[in-house]
Amino acid sequence: MPRTSFSGVFSSPKVDLIVDLGNPFLNLTVDGFMKIGTVAAARVAAEESYHVLKRGSVSHHNFEHSLKRMCKEGAYWGTVAGLYVGMEYGVEKVRGTRDWKNAMIGGALTGALVSAASNNNRDKIVMDAISGGAIATAAEFLNHLV
Repeated sequence: MPRTSFSGVFSSPKVDLIVDLGNPFLNLTVDGFMKIGTVAAARVAAEESYHVLKRGSVSHHNFEHSLKRMCKEGAYWGTVAGLYVGMEYGVEKVRGTRDWKNAMIGGALTGALVSAASNNNRDKIVMDAISGGAIATAAEFLNHLV
């Protein structure tokens, strides 16, 4: 009996920005900053576009506010991503192995540092470290499912 089938592949476009600073640690950190910072800025642009469409008008003040917010969010999340990538790379070099534990330790250190920089109390810093480690570990596991 004849059979028909359909097959296809869904893949997202891959964008690579290569910045060579002469050091793998710096290269990875800047790459993380650029990629995630761009995503954060695009998220804000999409939100602001929605608000403009909802209001039906654009003012100079709103446009300026949107640009400032895009830069602020892009810089913040880019810094967090760069810090995480740098921490994970550093942990990998210290431990001498590449596994999910590097992500856990890097995420915990990043969560603690970002929380401490935000002038949070000790309990909040510990909770943010636990959350950072858990999220980074989960992301690492999800990356290796396929």
